[in-house]
Amino acid sequence: MFRLRLKESKFLKQLAIFLAILGPGIITGSVDNDAGGITVYSVAGAEYGYSLIWTLIPSFIVLLVIQEMNARMGIVTGKGLSDLIRENAGMKITFFIFIGLLFSNIGNTTTEFAGVAGSMEIFGVSKYISVPVAAILVWLLVVKGTYKIAERIFLIFSMSLLTYVVSALMSKPHWSEIGSSILHPQLEMNTQSLAMVIALVGTTIAPWMQFYMQSSVIEKGLKMKNYRYTVIDITVGCIVTVVVAFFIMVACGSTLHPSGILINEAKDAALALKPLAGALASQVFAFGLFVASVFSATILPLATAFYVSEAFGFEAGIDKKWDEAKEFYTLYTGILVISAIIILIPNAPLIKISVWSQVINGVLLPVVLVSMILLINNKKIMGNYVNNLAQNIIGWSAVIVLTGLSLILLILPLISKL
Repeated sequence: MFRLRLKESKFLKQLAIFLAILGPGIITGSVDNDAGGITVYSVAGAEYGYSLIWTLIPSFIVLLVIQEMNARMGIVTGKGLSDLIRENAGMKITFFIFIGLLFSNIGNTTTEFAGVAGSMEIFGVSKYISVPVAAILVWLLVVKGTYKIAERIFLIFSMSLLTYVVSALMSKPHWSEIGSSILHPQLEMNTQSLAMVIALVGTTIAPWMQFYMQSSVIEKGLKMKNYRYTVIDITVGCIVTVVVAFFIMVACGSTLHPSGILINEAKDAALALKPLAGALASQVFAFGLFVASVFSATILPLATAFYVSEAFGFEAGIDKKWDEAKEFYTLYTGILVISAIIILIPNAPLIKISVWSQVINGVLLPVVLVSMILLINNKKIMGNYVNNLAQNIIGWSAVIVLTGLSLILLILPLISKL
């Protein structure tokens, strides 16, 4: 009896520690399923059916390994990835990397507000109301809130993304076909399909995630003694990322693809589901889009402000006051304002911004990964916590594959003109 109580007490203590640590991994993974991601998954499902679902498996493996590297590097060094890149690569290289990432993330944040506008239009709310209101709310949450409050709200947002499971099940998917497409992966060697694969990988493993993950474990004050709980948090986050992406592709692949319906944005997918899977499935899909968009419109500018501020030596952090981190909050506010204004411009090319911002992510990712893998294998920085052989094989393989796909994407149009 005493042993049973002792085991129960130990379990409850471990659970309490895990719940206290819970956050960075799940939040980072969940934000990955943003409006841009939902758009890419929806377009992939509508155009290719189930045939590209297999890309989620290697993406999951690479995402898990890379996020673990980020968390380990943040906990061991107590520094953000941007700080480490600046200290070891120099200011010139840092400047060019982060200018590219800054423009990419402005495009990504613009896509989030496009998601807010599109999802609310399905419920009869004009974008001229929904976008400014959403922008003001997320600004207040970050600038006036604390890290603990923000993290709790983010976790609630994360769980709301599971509404896509409901939407997919209502579309009556063909599980045997899904299984066959996963077991027998196929890829057409043309510009369009390769761009879609790069976009899928770019949105599943986005460059900004590496910076946000590392900054968030530092902000939370995590230590190596609780490292195993952090790994569980990361694993859960990666599973949520891939599961949500899977069900979005299933929903569109089961309904839109057989009917030959092509879409330009996630809102189109929600509208197209109505006659095919019912009004409730359409509304559930739209609600998921709204939650994901607001969630990501908060995190993406925040991640950008974190890593740009760190890269150039400015103070950064939600728990700091405006006077203590002027550059951080000014940058965050500026990204929100610019992105919201772009969405309010009539006839703005939202689909091009959405898809190509994800493609740019896929092209920029190898640069970030190379920097990260070189840093984490530096014993002067990491001591005994450098990568093992398996982690290096997966990390470098991801760099090689992504670089190869990016080069093929650039070369194919030139070859077709010869």
